[in-house]
Amino acid sequence: MRLRIGSRYGAPSGTFLYCLGSFTAALLGQAFNSWIRLYYVDILRMPLVLYGTGMTIYGIWNAINDPLAGQWSDRTRTRWGRRIPFILFGTIPFSVVFVLVWAVPQSVQASPNSLFAYFLAMAFLFDGLFTVVVLNWTALFPEMYPSLHERSSVSAAKQALGIVGMIVGMALAPAVRDQFGWTGMGIIFGVLGLIAMFLSLLGSKERPEFREEQGLPIAESFRHTFVNKSFITFVIMNLFVQFAFVLLPATLPFFCKYVLGLSDAQNTLVLAPIFIVALPMVWVWSRITNRLGPRRTSMLAVAVFAAALVPFAFVNSLATVIMASAFTGVGLAGLLVLVDVLIADVIDEDEINTDARREGAYFGANAFIMRFSVSLEAIVFSVVMGMYGYNPALDVQPATVALGLRFLMTAVPLVSMALAMIALYYYPIDGTRRARITAAIDQRREEAD
Repeated sequence: MRLRIGSRYGAPSGTFLYCLGSFTAALLGQAFNSWIRLYYVDILRMPLVLYGTGMTIYGIWNAINDPLAGQWSDRTRTRWGRRIPFILFGTIPFSVVFVLVWAVPQSVQASPNSLFAYFLAMAFLFDGLFTVVVLNWTALFPEMYPSLHERSSVSAAKQALGIVGMIVGMALAPAVRDQFGWTGMGIIFGVLGLIAMFLSLLGSKERPEFREEQGLPIAESFRHTFVNKSFITFVIMNLFVQFAFVLLPATLPFFCKYVLGLSDAQNTLVLAPIFIVALPMVWVWSRITNRLGPRRTSMLAVAVFAAALVPFAFVNSLATVIMASAFTGVGLAGLLVLVDVLIADVIDEDEINTDARREGAYFGANAFIMRFSVSLEAIVFSVVMGMYGYNPALDVQPATVALGLRFLMTAVPLVSMALAMIALYYYPIDGTRRARITAAIDQRREEAD
């Protein structure tokens, strides 16, 4: 599908290049999140207690660096812009650190404490540089693409390339690793990510007038962000959506093993249809967004995704679970497309209220809140599985475990989707209000030009 983008900040070729940044973010982020535990614990034999301690410390750092990086970006003023310098000068260190994550020196591997220190340092550097590069790349989106048609089309392209990155980082990583080793995988993925992110700079532009604006002081910025009703309702919706996104893939391998009796190899057959269906569906949701608007389309996507969860209460074979997982890809694609579109509208409204463009603050605050979805998923999974009798020390799990897994695949995410729907009901940017914001933004741009 050819993107019909009319903005001088986003010609079709430039739009494709800009969207390549999504491939980098998904590839490196997915590879890190999917394989870091296996590599350091199972391959390098780092004690679980040290790994758990490291991930706890890393999680705290992970939460606080996003809003701080966003605020730093908003208040940066250079002749190259606010966002692009971070991407330009941060991409090489980001890619190098990704390689170093998978290239642990032999001398470090010999000592558990040295391995722990190395792991913690690499995790901090990787996440810090990921935030600096990817947050600033993402923050360009609302500025470059001001209209709903542009935003829905470009978001679809971003998510399509992001899905490709996820497939490579998660599904193809074992084949690359078997052929070239862990360090070889790190080098190949790091180079691919480096090339894609630098190509994205060729399609990235910043509006000149935003380079001169002064961002809000940090305390005032946080106050405006976290009392904004539009943002609060958006971020609550996104929290419950992301919780479901984290819960389902984490639970699915257990579901396949203990409910359906499938092998590890067959898990790929269950996961693949989600991405295969989601990839073309992003374009369908883009068209629906242009017709119905972001809020109503988001409510539809939540409803479709929720409906796709119901069959997991009944599936009993490989064929039926493949069909069920494919159905989830339909709603998943819509929610992936709409998150950036919704938050872009929030940022536009905030510009009218504060007379400042604060993409960094809002994307950073959103990322900060989204970190809680990971902790919430871990707590819910542990509590529910414990209630239904799961014990990792047992070779054969009690029959009640299957019931618990069906509960986690259906009832829990359905409640999460219901809460997301309630938040969307109160999300205020729709219809006349959205039209007024769009008109005000258009007038400001005309005056600036």
